Amino acid sequence: MRRRSLRAKPLRSKRAFDLVLATLLAPAIVPVLGMCAMAVRIDSPGPIMFAQERTGKDGKRFRMLKFRTMVQNAEELKAGLQHLNVLEPPDFKIPNDPRITRVGKFLRATSLDELPQFWNVVRGDMSFVGPRPTSFAASTYDLWQTRRLEAKPGITGPWQVGGRHTTTLDERVRLDEDYIQHRSVWRDAKLVAATVPALLRKEGA
Repeated sequence: MRRRSLRAKPLRSKRAFDLVLATLLAPAIVPVLGMCAMAVRIDSPGPIMFAQERTGKDGKRFRMLKFRTMVQNAEELKAGLQHLNVLEPPDFKIPNDPRITRVGKFLRATSLDELPQFWNVVRGDMSFVGPRPTSFAASTYDLWQTRRLEAKPGITGPWQVGGRHTTTLDERVRLDEDYIQHRSVWRDAKLVAATVPALLRKEGA
């Protein structure tokens, strides 16, 4: 029983950190959410939000929210663009993706498309800091890579601050494993603070 309480304590403090930070950020984030939603609506036909199945803690799938940055039939067009993928599968990224809308380019460059995940944090699907959730299922992972599923996924984390899309999946897993082993509220606060200058420099965007 004592071992269980010692393991639960940092998790409770991490959840408290998320809720306190969400409360503090809400007055600034909510108006920006409204402006982004309006821009997406005016720019191209289709839904404002994009909900995608992602892999979270313990391999459980959840619906992660983002502003829509692509044309409506983006998933249908993906198969015809596989030959342009510059990352090792199952990751997928192509330079100058033709599916991205005009507003979508700006939202992605500034990472404002990720703001709706604020709701995922409040709901408890995600944390502000943690391993970035993948679109592919846990069954795709090699066994050693599943270590990153021991923590709740985050909006930001060590690989987003240090490299973002320039890192491979294996490199991200090693960064995530180090984060999980040494996570603390203080480290989360430092990673949140480091995310802002990383976004301004557009590192790996």
